Amino acid sequence: MQKVIVGMSGGVDSSVAALLLRDAGYDVRGVFMKNYEPPPGSNQPCPWEQDQADVEATCKVLGIPWESWNFEKEYAQRVLEYFFREYDAGRTPNPDVMCNREIKFGAFLQRAKAEGYGCIATGHYAQVREAPTGYQLGEALDTGKDQTYFLHTLGQAELAHTLFPLGTLQKQEVRTLASKAGLPTAAKPDSQGICFIGQVDVQEFLKSRLQGLPGPIVTADGEVIGEHEGLPFYTIGQRHGLGVGGGVPFYVAAKQPKTNTLVVARGNQDPVLQAQGLRASDACWVAGAPPAVPFSCKARIRYRQPLAQCTVNAQDENLLVTFQQPQRAITPGQAIVFYQAGCCLGGATIAEAL
Repeated sequence: MQKVIVGMSGGVDSSVAALLLRDAGYDVRGVFMKNYEPPPGSNQPCPWEQDQADVEATCKVLGIPWESWNFEKEYAQRVLEYFFREYDAGRTPNPDVMCNREIKFGAFLQRAKAEGYGCIATGHYAQVREAPTGYQLGEALDTGKDQTYFLHTLGQAELAHTLFPLGTLQKQEVRTLASKAGLPTAAKPDSQGICFIGQVDVQEFLKSRLQGLPGPIVTADGEVIGEHEGLPFYTIGQRHGLGVGGGVPFYVAAKQPKTNTLVVARGNQDPVLQAQGLRASDACWVAGAPPAVPFSCKARIRYRQPLAQCTVNAQDENLLVTFQQPQRAITPGQAIVFYQAGCCLGGATIAEAL
């Protein structure tokens, strides 16, 4: 009987992942990862205690053992520091991508293997497929829940030891299975916000660590229309919280750290929000290497964005991506993720819009 550890968050998805593997004959152990606890005196909500209790209750119903593993130190060093560092540099990071790479499929997978488990499983909506050339990261059947965007850094070493039991299910099917099995998480709402931290006011969270230097808010033609609180506290495409009026909605179009300037667009259709391409760095490829460049594929520059046709070229250590149609609010620090024939090829970090 193959042994598997299921990373359980206290939500319905990972609960059903454990249910399906138990019913398939695996020797299943549930593990709750405690990755973050708010500092003493903080009024920041973080429901880790309730989540852990839900894991315990679910495993009791399933009749499987469970335990809690603490990765707070690793999470602070590898995810939170990256989060603050990127914002401080004027970029918008993706902590969910980093959490998957460094914690769930990094520290967690390493410990599971060290304890004699051949594989781990999670409640992600994705598929691992075996092909003659190796493992592929396939999109989930439920395209509205597909999470391959957040998993694009996984390579052959990780996929060889990973199961995604929900990859061929619709979300409603998952809820139904949980309800029929009497799982206490069957009707629990999906988690929101920052990975393992939850719903927080991102600006306030950033201000707990970063100090912003006020500077001018200008339009694309150079008109000064206000003052920002500090570049780290804004992201490309943002509309609310700018503190400027004028009868037309303004959107953040660019951040210029050298002059500490926030550039805004007049309205959603302002050309300054659009770009035909981008430069990206730090590419990760599921197969271990990219297709021969140039190559055509589809890509998305944010989660749940419709896939966009593009051409990918290489320039030194960077990727140059040209889209068939201009893309709105390309955001440095976020991921661009590439797809062909229903599989995620990998991705890279957006450096700049072109």
